[in-house]
Parts: sequence; structure tokens; C-alpha cells
Amino acid sequence: MYNIIRSALRKPISVVVAVMGLLFFSVMSLFTIPVDIFPNLDLPTIYVVQPYGGMAPDQMDGFIATRYQDHFLYVSGIRDIDVKTIQGLSLIKLSFYPGTDMAQAAAEVANNVSRAKAYMPEGTVPPQVVRFDASSVPVGQLVFESQSRSLNEIQDYASSRVRPMFSRIPGVSSPPPFGGNQRTVIIKVNPQLVRSYQLTPEEVIKSIITNNQPSPAGNIRIGDRALMTPVNSLVKRPEDFLNIPIRVGSGPTVFVRDIGTVEDGADVTVGYALVNGRRAVYIPVVKKSDASTLDVVNNIRKALPELRAAVPEDVKISYEFDQSVYVTNALKSLVTEGILGAVLTGLMVLLFLRDWRSVIIVVVTIPISILSAVIMLNLCGQTINIMTLSGLALAIGILVDQATVTIENIHQHLETGKPKAVAIWDACKEIVFPEFLILLAILAVFAPAFVMSGVPRSMFLPLSLSVGFAMIASFLLSQTFVPVLANWLLKSHPEHEAPTLALDAQERHAMLEEGAHPVANAKGFEKFKQRYSTVLEKILNRRGLIVGGYLAGTMAIIVVCFMVIGTDILPHGNSHQFQMRLRIPDGTRVERTETATLKVLDIIKESVGADAVEISSAYVGTVPSSYGTSNIFVFNSGPHEAVLQVSLKEEHPVKMDDLKEDLRKRIAKALPTATISFEPIELTEKIMSQGASTPIEVTVAAKDLSEAGRFANKIRERMLKIDFLRDVQIAQPLAYPVLKVTMNRERAGQLGVTSTQVARSMVAATSSSRFTDKNLWLDESKGLAYQVQVQIPEYQMSSASDIGNIPLKSGEMHPVLSDVATFSEGTAPGEYDRAGPNRLVTITANLQKKDLGTARKAVEQAIKEAGEPPRGVLVELGGQTTLLTDTLSSLQTGLLVAIVIIFLLLAANYQSFKLSLVILAAIPAVVAGALLMLLACGATLNLQSYMGLIMSVGVSVANAILMVTNAENLRLEIGDTRKAVVLAANSRIRPILMTSIAMIAGMVPMASGLGEGGDQIAPLGQAVIGGLIASTLAALLILPCVFTQFQSTATTQSVSLDPDDPESKFYHRELSPSV
Repeated sequence: MYNIIRSALRKPISVVVAVMGLLFFSVMSLFTIPVDIFPNLDLPTIYVVQPYGGMAPDQMDGFIATRYQDHFLYVSGIRDIDVKTIQGLSLIKLSFYPGTDMAQAAAEVANNVSRAKAYMPEGTVPPQVVRFDASSVPVGQLVFESQSRSLNEIQDYASSRVRPMFSRIPGVSSPPPFGGNQRTVIIKVNPQLVRSYQLTPEEVIKSIITNNQPSPAGNIRIGDRALMTPVNSLVKRPEDFLNIPIRVGSGPTVFVRDIGTVEDGADVTVGYALVNGRRAVYIPVVKKSDASTLDVVNNIRKALPELRAAVPEDVKISYEFDQSVYVTNALKSLVTEGILGAVLTGLMVLLFLRDWRSVIIVVVTIPISILSAVIMLNLCGQTINIMTLSGLALAIGILVDQATVTIENIHQHLETGKPKAVAIWDACKEIVFPEFLILLAILAVFAPAFVMSGVPRSMFLPLSLSVGFAMIASFLLSQTFVPVLANWLLKSHPEHEAPTLALDAQERHAMLEEGAHPVANAKGFEKFKQRYSTVLEKILNRRGLIVGGYLAGTMAIIVVCFMVIGTDILPHGNSHQFQMRLRIPDGTRVERTETATLKVLDIIKESVGADAVEISSAYVGTVPSSYGTSNIFVFNSGPHEAVLQVSLKEEHPVKMDDLKEDLRKRIAKALPTATISFEPIELTEKIMSQGASTPIEVTVAAKDLSEAGRFANKIRERMLKIDFLRDVQIAQPLAYPVLKVTMNRERAGQLGVTSTQVARSMVAATSSSRFTDKNLWLDESKGLAYQVQVQIPEYQMSSASDIGNIPLKSGEMHPVLSDVATFSEGTAPGEYDRAGPNRLVTITANLQKKDLGTARKAVEQAIKEAGEPPRGVLVELGGQTTLLTDTLSSLQTGLLVAIVIIFLLLAANYQSFKLSLVILAAIPAVVAGALLMLLACGATLNLQSYMGLIMSVGVSVANAILMVTNAENLRLEIGDTRKAVVLAANSRIRPILMTSIAMIAGMVPMASGLGEGGDQIAPLGQAVIGGLIASTLAALLILPCVFTQFQSTATTQSVSLDPDDPESKFYHRELSPSV
């Protein structure tokens, strides 16, 4: 250690060069390190999206989802398999353990997809396999609008021209556009005309396919030339489909034009996108998991001119719902708080030292240490995010302590009349080992981050690294750069200016050890110290009672606070955006749902004021089956659902909880049959929710879905009685209206009709032929192929009798569907969710001004009140409660591990378990103080407040180390425990107060929660302030009592067992090598 100081003093220019190098590379790192709101959470996910157009949900679940589920169990590293199935689609989410080799996992998933397909129905198309992550969330929307073009045209431009350009934008991935439908050539047939010509829809489809089929052309060699021989086997223009013959031979030829029309249009409408209440098209801009939100948004904005140039001028493209604004404002607020904290810290140091030269040295080391930490964070693959910035802001207070102790000790040695160079060398040499021990103790506080797992590790590790790197840099600077600056900036103290105070030699020794300033103490603190000494003497007279009362009181406060203070994953913040899911009665047509959505948008404007809404976006209905991956971002179980996003102007601030409550009342009054539920929208909410739509989710699992549904309703009834729960509802449509077609197989056999013919004829009538018979048309002008589909117009299929008239077979009898089947209305599940062998029914609920921990307990009680579940029915409380339990458990364990590590470290250093316990005696005060401050501020116990609490423990240990080290050295020297501790406390009171007040001042801006995102970081500062206030009082008043109580009977002999050690009681001079 001494060599570091000596080398710095011998080669000061080298030290300056090293500092300049650090500054240069730190600036480079600032330009290259990614910036985001959260660190990478390492929650790898793969989605498998399997469409099968028109297939009923129960068949999708039984024939497809279960097959995949069985095969995915063979994939390495898989943790959970969650399946959602609706009509024509299965969405399978594969969650993996952190650290899984995702390249290998993706390959295994692809292999098992191929194996599973062998067991699936004929016509199953290959699924889409998409690698995903919790951090891969939409960071905005690219909105397309036009006053003169149809949605289908806009969709085509967005899909075929703009979306392919995303591949050139770094860090961006993009799902297909929302709002329009895929361009399609539609052949609309009239069922009455089809029947009059004794045809069937299947014959029409077959004729179109056989007359519009691509085929290889080959080449012909004529002379010296090799000519291609293309054949017009494809229809050139959409209207040419009308000329395709359906029936030839005896009798007149029947063409497509005889039984229908052709339209260059779009697929069957199943959903609409609304922007500001008008139909539009938008593409969600999704950042990749390893990309920076700010970089992605900046790259998109730079590319906007190029994107706009790819579409006609009358198509307007804008970037909306920009999530980088929140990230930027949140990080700016945190940086501002850090700078303000550093300024306040510097003022506190100036107030105590009263030497501007010393303040310059102290304050200059802070940004250098912080910037040095940025270099290491960049090298470790970390990002600038809310956690690393919090760590750097926290570190400012600790960094002050290291530089301040060094400077103050230098001043003390200067006051003894030593030459400046000698005083600096002696002062730095004197405190290097205590400072190193403090560094190890504070680093030990953050050691548990390396043994945590899951989200707590991903969140806590970046903060720990940022504090650790800054601390290490500060320690090195305090032993190298500070001595060099002190030589250059501080003034020498001539011998005649040496202190003439009649100080006790032992007191002078104590001050020398800990760097107190005799003159300053005599002038500025003498009266205060005298009063403090008087109080301390009285306390020591009753130390047994006071120590017992202290332990009992702090433990009681801790227990009561833990019972009273709520718990959350992250602090609840106010926002200017919200997302709402609207449900109207199951099976309602998408057009009616759109009308209800527009009504809700009007209600929102009435509530907040029309001028307060910056932009609104909604997706109504389901996603077209051609764009299956879009269900990853917006999943609606049917045409009766809509998802709305609303962004309010920042100049119209609102209390989001109050606004949501008002909207619930207004919507319930205006739309009595509708239900709503608010969902995460901010980046922090989306990432931490890990796919959960609400904080509370109760899943009821059973093989029999109806049995699970019955028990779920019992639980829901109990949950409705909990006054702070809102939007309590069953997530799945369990009673979706259906028109059951029951075929009489005997009658069908007599008429020569098979069930396949019935099904294929119905597909054309109720949806389109593309689900069963693929056919493409080539638009040569664009070089793009589009679907060709046969369908019966919706207005001609509006009743059971219309369906009954569908022709099934040509010939003399030409039977229709009503000849072989009967029709009846009923209900069936519209969505099947699955986990393992069981089907799930999920109850979702939001919270109204209540913490998640309290809600979890109330819901657990409601589940108990619902009674014992039937055999085979399993109930599990999920949503964010699982992550809450894991997070708090990891943090509590981490705090315990940190205390144990510090205890072992101290015991090894002091060679005394009792001294280690004395230092740890300050920890109950830290915990109690932090909890009381959180309670007073109305905060909860969450990830941020726990980090502040753990940080406070480290700082309190640092203060206690210097106090106890000083007291123990004096005890060994003078042999009087009580006098030693009084002298140590008097010499240490100034630096303890200075560093504590400076750090508290530095934390005030953060604890105030000002600025965007400030309320999400405020509990961290509040916990630190509360812990520091309590630990300062404990260090000055309680630790002397504990030390006296423990060490009053302690021996002054060393515990060394080495007979060659002069300090050992086993030392024998005759055995010593020196004799």
C-alpha cells in the first residue's frame, strides 16, 4: 500500500497523465456505452406462432398446441411453456432459465417444431419461431395516414415498402403493420347462382386453382439462341379471373362471371387500428433486447425522410408514442439530481473545512471517480440506465468520505509544524490501511449481487458494479492524485503557526490517528464537543440500560415497520400515458366493438379535456391470420376486445390513479355491458410485468375447463369484495356464442356427401378459400404475389337459413347443407390457455392506491375463503406477485449475506469477534431509521428502497470502523476503556458529522422525487437519508456504550500464537531471531 503513495509522490506527472487518460477514455465511453431505462434482465424467451385459418379453438388446442407442448419438453434450459389458443391461432411462449445458450435453444425448438408437425392435421403450415426477450418491447409507433387512400393500400405500402427498410436500421425489429388487411384478389360468388348452375363452391375453387397455377417454362434452342418459353398459365389482371371457365362440355360453358364478381381488395376484416379516433395503419417499433432505446429512436427519426420517400406524398408517416422521451427525461432528472447532490456535498465540505483549496481537491476527485467507473461499466457490457446512475449518485457521498479523511489528516499533520511534503506522506501512510478496510467493507455490502439470481440480480448487479468501480477509483485517487494535488495546492504551516492549545497527549494522538483538525476543533467545535462529552459521560454511566433499550427499541421499530409498510417490486410512479383493454359481450362483431371504442375515447376526452390528449391509439378485434407474430404485441381473444393507448400532454398533469378511477365510473355508466382493465404501458411497467397484463392474476388449472371456470367464479366473487381491487374479471371468453352445425352422417352418406365436403363448402361461405386452398396472383408491376380467395359476401350469409342453402355437391340431387345438417345456437370457450396438462382460467385484477404485498395477502385470503378446490383443480396466485416474492426474498437474503461477510471480514482484521459485533451494533439503527423514513414519506419496501438500505449499512460500517479502530488503539495504549472511547468519540465526531451531513445533502435531490421518473428512484434516497441519520446518532451515542460494555473486561494482550511475535503472550526473547 505504501508503495502506491510513494510512487505517486515520486512521479507526480505520471499521476496527472494517468488521470488525463482516464478522462479521455471516459469521454469516449460516454459516447459508446448504450443508454436505456433498465439493464438487460436476461429473461430469454422464444415465441412459436402457429396459424391455421378458421380452425376452432378446441381443435387448435387439441391437435396443435398439445403436440408442440409435448415436444418442447425436450428443449434444453426450458423453464415454462405457456399456451394461448383462439380460433385459427396458437401462441406458445417458451421461457428459459437465465444463462441458457439461446442459439442452441432456438435450434432445438426448430428441430422439435419439425417433429411435432408430423403429428398434426394435414394443411398445417410451418409456424413462425421468434426469439424474444422481456426488454424487447415497443418503443414507439410508426403511424401511416392518408385522406385519399384506403386502409388496404396504406397497409400494402407499409408492409411491402417501409417495413423491409427496417432491416437497415440498427437495433430495430418490426412486426407486420396493424390496422389494414393483406391485399387479396377476392372472387365473390352468389350462392343462389352457384346452386342454379348445379355447382358447388368447391368446384369454383378448383377451377380457379387449375387455371391460375405457376409452372416451369423451360427453354427451347432455335439456332444460336436459347429462348425461354413462358406460358400464360397465370391470370394477368384481376378482372381476367372472370373469364375462367368452371364447367365445360355438354351444355353452355359456365364462367366465373356467371356466378360472381372479382375485386382487387383485401382479406376479410377482423380488426381495425384507430389513431386519434380515425382508422389508420401503424407499425410498432420494437427494440432488440441488446439495443439502446435512445439509439433505436434516434435511428428511426434519422430514417424518417427515407421512409417517407418510399411512399406516395399523400401518405403521411409520423412517429408516435415515443418511449425515449420518458427514458431521456428520467435519466436527465437522475443526472441533474446527481450534479445537484455533488454541489450540495461540496458546500457541506466547505462549511466544515473552511478551506477552498481543500474543497477543490475533494470535489475534483468525485467526477474523476465517477467517469472512471463509466469506463469499467462499458468494458463489462453494462449500460447507462436507471440502476447504474443510481449507483453513481449513491457513490458521491461515499467518495467524499475517502478524499475528506485524507485531506483532514494532511491538515492535522501540517498543524504539527511538519514540512508540507513530510506531512502529506505521513498523513497518507497513516490512514491507507483503515481506508482500505472501509473499501472492503462497503464492497462486501454489494457482494450478494453476485450470488443473486433472476431479476433481482439483473437489477442489483449494475448498481453494485457502479458503486464498486467508483469506490475503487476513489480509493486509488485518494492515495495518489490527492497527495499530488495537496503538495501543489495546500499551503505550508510555519512552525510559529503550530497550535499552542494545551491538548492532552492522548487526545492529540487520537486526533492524529483519525485526521481531526485541532485548530478548527478548538475554534468551531469546542463548545459543541464539550456538550457532547457531557452527554456521552452520562450515557456511559447507564450504558447497560441504554444498550438494552436501544436493541429492544430498534427491533420493535423494525418489526412494526415491516408489518405496516407495504411492499412492491418498484416504486409506483405517476405517468402521462395509460393503456386500457376494453371488452364488450363475447362474440360481438368488430364493427360494434369499434363503435364502443370510439365512445370510450370520447369519454376519455370528456374526463381529461380534449386539449389534454396528445394522441390516442387503439387496436380493435383480432390480428389477421397472415400476421400471426403481431399477436406477441397485441393479443385479443376475439372481435369483442380492443386495446387502447392514450398519451396525455405533459402540460396537463393528472393523477393517473384518480383518472383511472374516474374513467371506470364514466364507462360503466355509458357502456353497462362493457368491462375495462388497465394494463402496463411505460417501459418500466412492461419490462417488470414480464408479460402479465395486470399486477394480480389468479390462475385456476384443471383438465376440465368447465370445472376450472366454476371454481374461478367462486374466487372472483370473493375478490370483488376486496375494496382496493379494480377490474376484477375472467380473462378468457368462456361463453363465446356459436352456431353449431350438426351433420347427420347417415343422411349425408345417402346423398353421397362426406364431412370433408361439408367443411370445405362452409369455409368458402363463412370465411374464405385461402384457409383450405392456397392460390396466388402475381402483380407483375410490383413483383409481388397476393392471395386469391373465393368467398360468399358477408351480407349473403347473415342467418342459419343462408348457411343451410350452401350447395354441397353437383349433380341431379344437388343437396344443400340443410339437407344433411341441423343448426342450433349455443356457447363454447373462445380461448384455451394451457400450462402443462391443464387448461387455465385466469382472474385478473388491478390495484387502486394499494401496494402489491398487501394485495397479495388479501387475495390469498380470498382464495382460502373460496374453499377447498375440487380434486384435480389447482389454484396459483401469479401476475407480478411471483416476481415480488422472489425479489424481496433475494434482497433480504442479500442483506443478511452482506452483514455476515462484513462480520467475517472485520473479525479477520481485528482478530476479535467482539469488536466485529461492536461495529455491527449500528446496523439495527440503520434499518430502523431507513424504515421510519420510508414510512414517513409514504414509500414502500421495494427494489430501490432495499438498495438504499443496503447502502446505508455500508456507510454506517465505515463510520463505525474508524470510531472503533481509534478507540481500540487508545485502549491498548492507555489501558482505560472508558477514557479511550470518550477520546475516540471526541476526535471522530467532526469527520462523522461532516461525511454524514455531506452525504445526506447529496441524497436530498434524489429523495425529493422531482422530474420524470424521479418518483421511481426517490425511495432509494429516502432510505439512505433515514439510515444515515440513525447510523450517525448510533455511531456517536450508542457505539461508545457498546464498546465500553464489550471491551471493559477485555485483555490488552495480543491473540497471536506465534512465539516469535513480540506482541504475543507466548513470545520468548531467546527464541527470537534477533537475539
